[in-house]
Amino acid sequence: MSKELLGALDVLETEKGIQKSVVIDALEAALVSAYKRNYDQAQNVEVQFDQKKGDIHVFAVKKVVDQVYDSRLEVGLDDALAISKGYEIGDDIKFEVTPKNFGRIAAQTAKQVILQRVREAERNIIYDQYSQYENEIITGEVERQDSRFVYVSLGKVEAVMGHQDQMPNETYRIHDRIKVYVTRVENATKGPQVFVSRTNADLLKRLFEQEVPEIFDGTVEIMAIAREAGDRAKVAVRSNNPDIDPVGTSVGPRGQRVQTIVNELGGENMDIVEWTDDEAKFIANALNPAEVLDVIFDPNNERACQVIVPDYQLSLAIGKRGQNARLAAKLTGYKIDIKSESEASAIMEADQTADAQPAADDDAPVATDDTAADTSADEAPVTEDAPVSDEVADDDATDVAANDDDATDSAASESTTDDSSSAE
Repeated sequence: MSKELLGALDVLETEKGIQKSVVIDALEAALVSAYKRNYDQAQNVEVQFDQKKGDIHVFAVKKVVDQVYDSRLEVGLDDALAISKGYEIGDDIKFEVTPKNFGRIAAQTAKQVILQRVREAERNIIYDQYSQYENEIITGEVERQDSRFVYVSLGKVEAVMGHQDQMPNETYRIHDRIKVYVTRVENATKGPQVFVSRTNADLLKRLFEQEVPEIFDGTVEIMAIAREAGDRAKVAVRSNNPDIDPVGTSVGPRGQRVQTIVNELGGENMDIVEWTDDEAKFIANALNPAEVLDVIFDPNNERACQVIVPDYQLSLAIGKRGQNARLAAKLTGYKIDIKSESEASAIMEADQTADAQPAADDDAPVATDDTAADTSADEAPVTEDAPVSDEVADDDATDVAANDDDATDSAASESTTDDSSSAE
């Protein structure tokens, strides 16, 4: 070993960011391993590296004892006192055993261990660096794509983006520069593994923090996000300053701030609504752009409600494929049942009728139709004081058949036949 090794260590520290002390520790460990393997030595061995001259010395460490049982590990007290009068039983003495030539095998073994330690040190540096970006946005370049992942270069490491993290409305091409959200960083055996996403809801939050200074400094706060990546998203914001409009601030002058985010996400639509402690009002805001007439909470389920909207805005409130209602439910955490005004009125009238029906007087029967009324009249008892004449009976028969011309003609014909018989 020489000063050339010291120069190589300086280059490693400068170019790869690996501290010289780490490489020296790895080098010493490698030489110990090589010495034990190639020289079949089982004793305790230490290696010292001279950082000024680049020299390496191998020492066998032996313990001072009264009686020696293993000369490779122990040294007698008399031998120790011959070296120095200050040694006592239990002390450790180092004897230099540096071979004149480690040989090709020893050098190869040392090289392999050193390279392994260098790779480990590089992985730890990369892991420490990119673990700081976890839950943050970073810009990368698309390198390649296979059936499982899109591989994004982040500089010293290659991140992976799975199918569930890819935007359905985007096509990724090599050398495209995209902003990705770092979901997690793992220190795997093959090196640090970084996972990124374009569909995570927190990506939207970080983009708003980049574009809206009031959100970045906490004046305006994002309370909830509901997102169907690549299609539409709803963002609930509130202001911690009563003089600042949270929605207007997030949208920006002429919609410039939100438009920048929309462009970054490939045209994903944005609904920014105001968050409020009044849950009914918040639910109404979440269904924007539809107008809400009333919000009725379910007494049997604290996280369910019924929303009444005008008839002409029912489809707008539900949205295409139910998207508006679905996102509003995710944003508020409520199960939302949307009813039109006329439908809600009909249900309310039916409920009122059902409630009023049992209150009717049982002693006063109500005729349901003309037939029932006639039947009641026919079944009425007849007293001797009020005899029923044949003319009254004929009148009743005539009334029953009043709406049927054929029945009236038939009755008239039968009446004529009876009179003729009487006359004979």
